[in-house]
Amino acid sequence: MAGILDKINNKDLINDEVIATDLLVSAKAAVRNYSVAITETASPEIHKVLKKQLNDAIDLHHKIATYMIDNELYHAYDVKEQVNHDLDKADLALKMPANSQ
Repeated sequence: MAGILDKINNKDLINDEVIATDLLVSAKAAVRNYSVAITETASPEIHKVLKKQLNDAIDLHHKIATYMIDNELYHAYDVKEQVNHDLDKADLALKMPANSQ
């Protein structure tokens, strides 16, 4: 357990970008899941609730993406820059020491 906690406390590994990216991916999954759920229900009441939750998830995704774009963590309008950013992060991940356990 100490190994996991050491990694979490390492500011080089867990930072705003990692947290925001995880939130963005989760928000995108929520949008997808609510969309599927809406198509699977026949109840007007449940449809209404799911539609509100879908709209809330879309709003959250937008807020997270905007935060990331404003802070240059996500380059949504420049694919080449985003690819370079992702490659830099992949190189960093490959240079991380392997867990000894």
